[in-house]
Amino acid sequence: MLPDFDFYLIAVPAVLLVGLSKGGMGEALSLMGVPILSMAVSPVQAAALLLPILIAMDIVSLWIWRKHGDRRTLTMLLPGAIAGIAIGWATSAYVSRDALRLIIGLITVLFVLRYAYNVWRSRNGVAIAPKQHRAGPAALWGSFAGYGSFVAHAGGPPFQIYALPLKLDPREYTGTIVRFFAVLNAVKLIPYFALGQLDISNLKTSATLFPLAMVATACGAWIVRRMKPQIFYPFMYTMAFIAGSRLVWDGLTSLMSGG
Repeated sequence: MLPDFDFYLIAVPAVLLVGLSKGGMGEALSLMGVPILSMAVSPVQAAALLLPILIAMDIVSLWIWRKHGDRRTLTMLLPGAIAGIAIGWATSAYVSRDALRLIIGLITVLFVLRYAYNVWRSRNGVAIAPKQHRAGPAALWGSFAGYGSFVAHAGGPPFQIYALPLKLDPREYTGTIVRFFAVLNAVKLIPYFALGQLDISNLKTSATLFPLAMVATACGAWIVRRMKPQIFYPFMYTMAFIAGSRLVWDGLTSLMSGG
């Protein structure tokens, strides 16, 4: 690890971005956390340092959004997501994280482009109704979310692909994604411990960042609570596009460089 001052100079912005994301401002901000923190420590250690912080943020987010959430969306997505985590654990030594980032990123970018096309159609008089829950897509995108969250910290875009077209109330959507990833992060503790990615030194370092994480999460929630649906959904799709583009860039550059 770098000297304390240098480490925190990098860690503080990373935690701020992840905290704003956890408050409800979109997974694009969260995806930047590990790459930024990797400027100070290895990517594996960065992921391990962030997991306890994510769980602390989850606790704050669950309290803030305790009155909001769509139970039906959770029951549709969580079984596949937990199965995805299990698959990620079992195959962590064999699957290319960079290829997964690239695939999820491309799918997400295409998903947002389709949304933009539908917006164009709606402005030309074509009504676009909210999607209904479907077991097949829920199992598919739930599995991708769990798998991506475990192996590449990229579970947000698959969740958005399923949940955004439902057109939930912004507060219900945010409460749902908070609950979804709180469950996933808690479940991920087991395989992370089993793989030796969490130790006392990392946990102590993570604990020093908890206060900042909680303030950032509360700030993100404060902003989201004041967004109207006509602002919230374009913002979330924009965040999804940025997240997808970031995954494509990370996957391509790493694969082209050979690792």
